[in-house]
Amino acid sequence: MKEQIKKFLNEDQDPKAIEKITSKLQDLLMKNEEVGYIGVQKKPALTVFPDSIVLTNKRIILCKPKNLGLSMDFVDYDWEDVAGAFVKENLLGSEFSFSTKTDLTISIDYIPKTQARKLYTFAKEQMDNLKIVSQTNEAVLPPPINEKVAESAVEEAEEIEEMETEEVTHFAEIVSVSPTEYQSIPAEKTTQEKSMKDLSSEELFEKLQNFKKLLDNGLILQGEYDTLKKEIMSYM
Repeated sequence: MKEQIKKFLNEDQDPKAIEKITSKLQDLLMKNEEVGYIGVQKKPALTVFPDSIVLTNKRIILCKPKNLGLSMDFVDYDWEDVAGAFVKENLLGSEFSFSTKTDLTISIDYIPKTQARKLYTFAKEQMDNLKIVSQTNEAVLPPPINEKVAESAVEEAEEIEEMETEEVTHFAEIVSVSPTEYQSIPAEKTTQEKSMKDLSSEELFEKLQNFKKLLDNGLILQGEYDTLKKEIMSYM
């Protein structure tokens, strides 16, 4: 941690304040969490226990000393909850602030201008990185299924299936051939000859039309139809 402190000591930070903050952060940092920048207040009057703000690669941590510096309050905000970062430069230092997605605005004033700019730059980098990761994840995920479109497609498929079923049933009803008569197609020839002899030409022609409808609807094969047609024509 001491080696990491050195990179924060080139913007007029108080070494003692930085050391105190980093020593307390040792138990707060999560796995793979690294401190990116630390900003420390520098008020015009002598401030023994200044507030500070710590930016890591995972969150923003506000550090506020209390009890004469013997203890410290920590409040953190994940980068996913941060909506924006801002810097306002004044005559005596700058004010660094950030807003959350729950419409909260948190500020820390009297930050030296150089430190405030570094805080702002680091914050913007973290938010931009988060956007890139979010956009990448959205590109990988499949597009959401519109429930209304899906329901409509299912209903249309059911309607088509129902219409096709009704159409086949309708053709079957048109053919005025009884199940017994259709099953008797492959029966003995003598039985067919007796029934054919008793029919008139008009009845034979109607029977031929019925067999043609069976062929058109795929209920009999072409060979079967040709045989039946030849048989009927022999009696006409």
